Order: sequence, then structure tokens, then C-alpha cells
Amino acid sequence: MTALRSFAPPIVAAVLLIAPFTGWLPDYWVTLFNYIGISSLVAIGLVLLTGVGGMTSFGQSAFVGFGAYTTGVLTVHFGISPWLTLPVALLVTMAIAAAVGAVTVRLSGHYLPLATIAWGIAFFYLFGNISWLGAHDGLPGIPALRVGSHQLIDPKEYFVVVWVAVVLAVIATQNLLNGRVGRAVRALRRSTRAAEAFGVNTAGAKLMVFVYAAMLAGLAGWLYAHFQRSVSPGPFGVVAGTEYLLMAVLGGAGRVYGAILGAAGITVLRDQLQNLLPWLFGHTGNFESIAYGAVLVLVLQTASNGLWPILFGPPPPPKPPTPRDGNQLPTKVLPAPGVRLLQVQDARKTFGGLVAVNDVNFEVESSRIIGLIGPNGAGKSTTFNLITGALPLTSGAIAFEGHPLQTQTPQRAAALGLGRTFQHVEIVPDMSVIENVALGANLLGHAGVFRAMLKLDRAEEAMLFATARRQLERVGLADVAMQPAGTLALGQLRLVEVARALCLNPILLLLDEPAAGLRVGEKKALAKLLREVRSEGVSVLLVEHDMDFVMSLADHLVVLDFGTKIAEGVPADIRKNPAVLEAYLGGVS
Repeated sequence: MTALRSFAPPIVAAVLLIAPFTGWLPDYWVTLFNYIGISSLVAIGLVLLTGVGGMTSFGQSAFVGFGAYTTGVLTVHFGISPWLTLPVALLVTMAIAAAVGAVTVRLSGHYLPLATIAWGIAFFYLFGNISWLGAHDGLPGIPALRVGSHQLIDPKEYFVVVWVAVVLAVIATQNLLNGRVGRAVRALRRSTRAAEAFGVNTAGAKLMVFVYAAMLAGLAGWLYAHFQRSVSPGPFGVVAGTEYLLMAVLGGAGRVYGAILGAAGITVLRDQLQNLLPWLFGHTGNFESIAYGAVLVLVLQTASNGLWPILFGPPPPPKPPTPRDGNQLPTKVLPAPGVRLLQVQDARKTFGGLVAVNDVNFEVESSRIIGLIGPNGAGKSTTFNLITGALPLTSGAIAFEGHPLQTQTPQRAAALGLGRTFQHVEIVPDMSVIENVALGANLLGHAGVFRAMLKLDRAEEAMLFATARRQLERVGLADVAMQPAGTLALGQLRLVEVARALCLNPILLLLDEPAAGLRVGEKKALAKLLREVRSEGVSVLLVEHDMDFVMSLADHLVVLDFGTKIAEGVPADIRKNPAVLEAYLGGVS
């Protein structure tokens, strides 16, 4: 059944591409399929933008308008060949999307969709009030596409152009999602903190997705203009933008093929409702908008992930490529044992009147395991976040290998070689385990968007996945590598985070309660792994509440209580320290 479902999309696509030329499909339906294909391009972009990247946009129709109006102006007013206007239409759309997105994608929560509605309305009125665009009357006389001297006026001929564009968009988008850039994008929605901790420029990734989705919308606009042969502001307003978003949601907000299913469903529904509802109510009106709302509510209530997963089930995880000739990614040269790596000097963090970290001082040397311990609320995780740049210092200084970290960011911390886990597990549940771990090696790869789209990143991907698989073997999870990460138990997810941090090829490993949720045997295996890591030259800074675990493992302990360092030394001395015994209420003996 799984194999049948995986072959279903290409089989359906092949049937659709052949159908117009069999003679049994009327021209009316061929024309309708052309509109479905054009809408599919916009919906595919929205799947990437909204379903994968987590950025809701009601304004994609405006980018369709920019693609359509650009080619319309160039062909009507300047007589340029339609084929030559295609790259110009895409570049204009992408440039405007980059300018709009530079501001818009930094918004979060409900502000982002509200902003897309705002600029969608603004662009709609811009199209309708510029005279050389035809204002609200529109711009007629756009020429048809030509192949030589032959005009592509027949809907069957234009069908080929539209659906070739759709197929290429599907392939490019799937390739992009299955590469290094795609893993970063998929982490944006569910685990932004983890993406940042392993070097992903989240603002840049969001902007890239925004521009890519706009590019597909611009391509749809170019196709629409030369199929419709005229353009006017109506199809590029917020109502149309809402329809495109509904297509992505209906098909499956995270499924590329679902975008085509959603586009087909909404386009056919709109076409039929425009005939049925006036007959039913006895007079004309925009009754289909009511039906769209009902459909959206129904889908969100009964199939929040869209129709595609219901019809075809979850997609199989992409099979990791195999590296050729044993090729491996380069590794960092680790410092000699005893070298001072991390210096925390009078680190202070306040939240209003609350002092979370109170002028804390300690050091971490290379090839050592340092335990950072204390009761709940002692400031341990806050100290971690100061070191890794997740929080800014209020005062004091932190340096790593001589680099001052006052302007630290998680991305810079990762680039310097600081790998970390989190107190509360940060994973992408709908990605496979090995894909989550490979996210840790993000900075070790260099393939960008275009290499991924053209599938020229396979050799690098093979090495990234080989690194991820080696780390999974080290933590004992190689047998669940291809399972969705969301199906694992908490203890296993802790180990997934450790494997991901090791994938960074770190100099200093910061582990925030890695033994929480582990069974006794798993804790012993983790302790053995951390000793191996130390012997390899990697230092470990460890936050842990299991005192037996940390006391048997650490070379040196730093004890915090209410944000203040109350003790520091070797485990044997810390066990007997009166201040530590009092802080733990006798919990350490």
C-alpha cells in the first residue's frame, strides 16, 4: 500500500498530462485545467511559505499581479517578445518580494498575516490607479505565446506550457525541501531555537522562502496574462489571495502535491458554485465566498492537515544518499588538553527586578567535563542561554577561545564550535530522526538554494547524512533513523539532541539535562559516550539534576543557587561543601 501511495502522484500527473489529447476531454475542461495549473503554482509557493515555513500570507495574489502586469506592459507598450519578458517578470516580482519581505517576515503571531493583508490591499489599489496599467479598466491586447510563427491559442497547446511549468515547480520545490536548505526551512515552523543553535540564519531563510513563493506567483501571473490576453486588478486582490491560501490548506499545508489537489478542488468548486448558487437562491451574488468559508471551517475541523494525507497517507522519508569512495566532511582541529576555552566573567542577567544570573564567574578548559549544578531556578539554563547567545548579557563578559561574546548570537556560537541541547527538547516531529540530526551539520555544508533545486547537492548531502548516521550509531539510535522524530520517547529524543549537537563537530558541547528521561542502562551508555568525547578533545559543560550521574562523570563542578555561584571544585569537595548541602536541603551526601 505504501509503495502504491508513493507512485500515485506521478501516475495521476501522467494521466492528467495525456488526458487533453485523448479527445474525450472537452475544451471547457482543458481551459479549467489550465487555470488549475496556474493556481497550483501559487499554491505550491504557499505550501512552502505557510505549510512548511509557518508564515501565513493572504497577499500572494499581488505577486501574481506583478508578474502579469510586468509582461503586459513590456509586450503591449514596448513590443517585447513574451518569452523575453519571463525573466524580467520573475526578477521584478522577486525584487518587490525581497523589499516587502525584509520587513514583513520579521513579524510574528497575528501581525504577519495582517501585514500581508495590508500590502495586498495596497498593491490592489496601486494596480487600479495607475493609468499606464489601464487602471481599473485593465490592460488589453496582451499577445499570445508563440513558438516560431505559431500562436499558442488552443487551450490544449497552452495546457502543455502550463503543466510543464507546474511539473518543473514541483521537482524544484521537492529538491529544495529534501536538501540542506529545506531542512533549515522545515525547522522554522516547529523548532526555530534549534535551527538558530546550529547556524541557520532564520531571518534569511524566511526571506528566501518568501521570495521563492513570490517567484512562483510571478510565474503564474506571466502564464495567466498570456492565456487571458488581458489583465485587470480584480484577480489580484485580497479575495483571490484568500482563495490561494485556502487551496494550500485544503490540499495539505505541508504537501507539495497537495497544492495541486487543493487548486483543483477550489477551482472546480468555484466554477460549479458560480452556476449552482444563483440558480439555488434565485439571483446573482458572490455566494461562493460563503461556501469557501464553510469549506475552510470544515477542513480545519475535520482535516487540519488537509486532504492529501487522508487520501495518500504520510510521505515516506527521503532516502539518504550514500557517499562515494568514503568521502567525509572536514573536521575541526581541536585544542590541546588544558587550553582555556570558555571564560565567564561577572556574567549577570536580569529580567526587570529579577536577578536570574548574579555576577557568575567560571572557566572551562579543553578536554574536560564541567558540571553546572544547582536546585531548580538556580539560573543554570539561563547561564547556558547567555553563553550560546540565546539571551543577551545584562553586564559582564563571556569569551570563547579569546573571542568576546558580548554581541553573541546562536548562529555565531555554532560557527565558533559551541554545540548544545535544550532543557525542553527542540526537535521537528514530522522530520525523520536522521534529518533532525543532520540539521546539526548545517554549517558543515555549503550548497545553496539553486544547487538544491537542481539536485546538484547530492554529494554533499551524502556526507551530511553519513555524519548524522555515525552520530546516531554512537548514541544507540541507528535503528530508528528513518522514523518520524515525533514518534520517539522523551529519553530517545534527548539522545537525538546529543547526536545532533555532535554533528556540529563541536569544540565545546553544552548539554542541558541530557540524562532526564533516560533509563539506567541508557545513562551508563551516555556517560561512556561523553567520556569518549572528552578523550577525543571535546569539552563538555553539563547541566544535570541526577547527582550520581554528574558526580561520577564531571572533572569539575560549579554550583549555582538563586543565580549566584556558591561553590566550585572537584566532585569530592563539592559533596562535603556545607553551602551545597544547605542549597540542596541535604540532597547531596
